Amino acid sequence: MIQTFPTTPFEGQKPGTSGLRKKVRVFQQPNYAENFIQAVFDVAERPAGSTLVIGGDGRFHNRTVIAEAIRMAAANGYARVLVGQGGILSTPAASHVIRKYGASGGLILSASHNPGGPDEDFGIKYNIANGGPAPEAVTAAIHARTQTIDRWMMVDGGPEVDLDRIGTSQVGDMMVEVIDSVADYADLMEELFDFPAIRAAAGQGLSMAFDAMHAVTGPYAHEILERRLGFPAGTVHNGTPLEDFGGHHPDPNLVHARVLHDLMMSPDAPALGAASDGDGDRNLIIGKGVFITPSDSLAMLAANAHCAPAYAGGLKGIARSMPTSTAADKVADALGIPLWETPTGWKFFGTLLDAGKATICGEESAGTGSDHVREKDGLWAVLLWLNILAVTGKPVMQIATEHWARFGRNYYARHDYEAIETAKASALMAALDASLAGLPGKTFGPLTVAAADQFAYTDPVDGSESRNQGARVMFACGSRIVFRLSGTGTEGATLRVYLERYEGPEGRLAEETPAMLADLIAAAEAIAGIAAHTGRTAPDVVT
Repeated sequence: MIQTFPTTPFEGQKPGTSGLRKKVRVFQQPNYAENFIQAVFDVAERPAGSTLVIGGDGRFHNRTVIAEAIRMAAANGYARVLVGQGGILSTPAASHVIRKYGASGGLILSASHNPGGPDEDFGIKYNIANGGPAPEAVTAAIHARTQTIDRWMMVDGGPEVDLDRIGTSQVGDMMVEVIDSVADYADLMEELFDFPAIRAAAGQGLSMAFDAMHAVTGPYAHEILERRLGFPAGTVHNGTPLEDFGGHHPDPNLVHARVLHDLMMSPDAPALGAASDGDGDRNLIIGKGVFITPSDSLAMLAANAHCAPAYAGGLKGIARSMPTSTAADKVADALGIPLWETPTGWKFFGTLLDAGKATICGEESAGTGSDHVREKDGLWAVLLWLNILAVTGKPVMQIATEHWARFGRNYYARHDYEAIETAKASALMAALDASLAGLPGKTFGPLTVAAADQFAYTDPVDGSESRNQGARVMFACGSRIVFRLSGTGTEGATLRVYLERYEGPEGRLAEETPAMLADLIAAAEAIAGIAAHTGRTAPDVVT
């Protein structure tokens, strides 16, 4: 029986870069999650008899919301729901399932790299039929609906769906199929990459360590790395998904994956160290004795992608987010293919991928992927690195140094100032924006500003426009600073400052990054007045 529950709108249900993210206690309010899910169902385009995919990263509160979402989908006319076993689907795996089974869309329950647990974060985002995040027109419609919603619906009665048992059941008139969370994705990876070559290299001594951070990629990594590719048991660290990620922060950066970093800088380091985040869409790559920045990883993967069967025929183009370093631009130029610069957010890559304008995409925030799905994909990046190591026989350090010798090196870092009071962060950005027009020609130490603006983007496929995507300060020497407020946190605001210095192939290629960026760090403070506006004298996280 379909029941209708009266409700009233909640403030603040505007989806951010990757859906709606709030503290668990906010989502636990009566009607809060239901309002948002109903708003999605009210505006989502779907033909009669549609299939919906549901899954998440296993964090606290996932199972409760999945059970509600299944019953709401039945009341809203879906014919079938595919849900990952245990309620688990990594974000890239969910994208693949949507595409493979022709679903009209999917609900992904995750707050990505944010902490989990009763006092931490939760999130819901909607992906459309191409498997990618809902574009801005859809998220705007969802937000508008949350502001007027007056009811939500669900099917009442009957047994609960057993999320732990693979099989089918009925909820109202809707079929629910609990599917193997891992199999479809692992099969896809085996189609893309040269598993026999990687397996042979592993048998001949290629070693690695993968930190799943007690998050969603643990089961995928166990199946692919240890079972299908033959790396020894124990290669996957922290491989059991936990509702609170073991009390750790599942963000694969040098702060939260410090144990892995220290291993990779030790004499006993394996050839490759890697990690992924809460929902499996980000990656960390460290070779023995060398950290590969996400920006450099994108460029190096693009330059060597031909080593993998799926990309042996070449790339159609490379796309990167605006704050990501220009290292990939050099590769695209050498390959004679387009380079697309987009706002931050994977949804901006979707139209390029669908139109065949790009093959590989990446963001400086540790997201890399290709046209195999419509999400960034942490394990995909790790497997492409393994494929390159297996085929070339070169260590990561050699691949990196040869790359820099050919293309030059982009010294790069991101400084995050987290949980700033929203009013203070907004005041900082407003003052910065007001100063941009007057910056060209000014000098900061040895740096002279050549141009400054707020980044705006017009999608080359659908013509949609996105403005105010980050303040850019470009210097005459080719260096640049980008300032941007992040939309992925749940408390206050995060100011992100991106610093980039380019050295050509004949330049200084083996220096320490902090020293090479010192002048830019000083310029960023002088230009934005971070300490004066926020009281912060140093970033919380440097990546």
